[in-house]
Amino acid sequence: MKLGKEFFTGCGPEGVRAVAQHGTPVFLDLKFHDIPNTVAGAVRSTLPLRPFMLTVHALGGAAMMRAAATAAREAGAERPLVIAVTVLTSLGDVDLTALGLIGGPAGAARRLAALARESGLDGVVCSPLEAADLRLRFGADFRLVVPGIRPTLTADDQQRVQTPRGALASGADWLVIGRPITGAPDPVAAARSIAASLG
Repeated sequence: MKLGKEFFTGCGPEGVRAVAQHGTPVFLDLKFHDIPNTVAGAVRSTLPLRPFMLTVHALGGAAMMRAAATAAREAGAERPLVIAVTVLTSLGDVDLTALGLIGGPAGAARRLAALARESGLDGVVCSPLEAADLRLRFGADFRLVVPGIRPTLTADDQQRVQTPRGALASGADWLVIGRPITGAPDPVAAARSIAASLG
């Protein structure tokens, strides 16, 4: 179960514990991005919640990512996977150019994924359009968390999207499927329909 900034801001650590008590592995998607010491402290603060996986921003740099990985290891065998966000799915070529990042989303994601792996992280968040390239470059043990999943490829604020089956075929380990389920008139039916499409 992905719990992000909206959930955490509204419900806090107690909300995370309430979800986790049902035995559901928690993906704590807070995208930490700050100086290394602060991010290390933030990661340590999540450890009592026992998340399965948590996120930092790769743009925080190598020292920050190493600090996050080191802090996570303090949990020993129960440490969370630490995953770096590469390029948000809402960003396209024009956005990255304005930010001074060259090579488009694919090039930026590739560089940031390499930096994350060198920094000791377990994998990255990437759009489905970069997943096949990153899987080929970094191998089966490098985890790919893939948002921008749409049962039908409709336009919204996420520019780089793919169907669930297409994303899995590209090498995704986990699909992040939010609004197609939470925004549906019947979220349970929507989730079941997506799951059935992958069977």
